[in-house]
Order: sequence, then C-alpha cells, then structure tokens
Amino acid sequence: MSYDGREIANFVLDACDAAGRNVTNLALQKIIYFCHVWTLIEYQKPLLKHQFEAWEFGPVLPYLYRDFKENSSAPIKSRAKRMDPATGQHFAPRPNLEEDLKTHLLLIVDHYTKLSAGALVALSHVEDGPWHRTWNHKSKINPGMKISDDQITTFYAAVNKPFAAKIG
Repeated sequence: MSYDGREIANFVLDACDAAGRNVTNLALQKIIYFCHVWTLIEYQKPLLKHQFEAWEFGPVLPYLYRDFKENSSAPIKSRAKRMDPATGQHFAPRPNLEEDLKTHLLLIVDHYTKLSAGALVALSHVEDGPWHRTWNHKSKINPGMKISDDQITTFYAAVNKPFAAKIG
C-alpha cells in the first residue's frame, strides 16, 4: 500500500481545491504527515514509501519540500511532479487508492485543512511525540533525523483520532 509522497501530495492538493481551501508547503507537509500517522494506526501499514525527517517546523519529506519550495508561504497551485524514466517526461502522479483508503484520507484532509499552518506545526511538535523525540535525540548521532514508523505507531496508538467518522 505504500505510495510516493508526490502522489499523496497531489491527492491532498486536489481535495483542497475541491473544498476551496488553500494550503501552503508548511501545512501540506504536516497534513501528509498526519495522513501517514492515521493510516499507520488504522491499517497497520505505512501510507508512504519514505520516512519523514524532523526539521525545525515539524516533520518533512525533503523531496516534497524541494518540489514546492518556490511557493514560500503562498498557497500551492501547482502539483508535485515525477519523471517517467522510460520517457524522460515529467508528470503529476496520482495514487490509485482503494475506496476505503480514499475515504479515510479525505476525512483526515478535511479535518487538518481547517487548521492553520501554525496549529499543524504545534500538533506535530507534541511533547514526547515522534518529532519531539527525534528532534531532541539524546545521543550525539541521529543520522538524517528520520522519524520511524515504529515511533509514530507507539505514540499515536494511544491517541484518539481527532477527526470525525464522516466529512462535515
């Protein structure tokens, strides 16, 4: 079930466009993080192929950050692109989601896109949470500041889902 972050980013951006909501690079990173978190909890499988890194303002997928860096703090209007190695052409990938996963992700997107980027950062920085433990790592070495799926599962398994069972 693991997807490329660009596929999920484009899914989130499409859902935001449909709902008339703007999203910045900072907010998008956190929304995708929470999509990954709650999919790990609900399905016991990672949503994404790649791990998040602990950056100053929360969990980040570096390649997605680079894709949307030019937007700065402005709403994102473009889509993440990937190159087809066979043709060399760039395209905006979309995930092929099963209906139940699509509904699950739309619930998460609906909830978290109602929050400001600052509120999303605060939620991702929760004390003793995966970002907090990675950012404040006790040893001298923490290569890549990677946030593991095990850290996410251990912490969020004890947290109640903050979103409703239906969109609204």
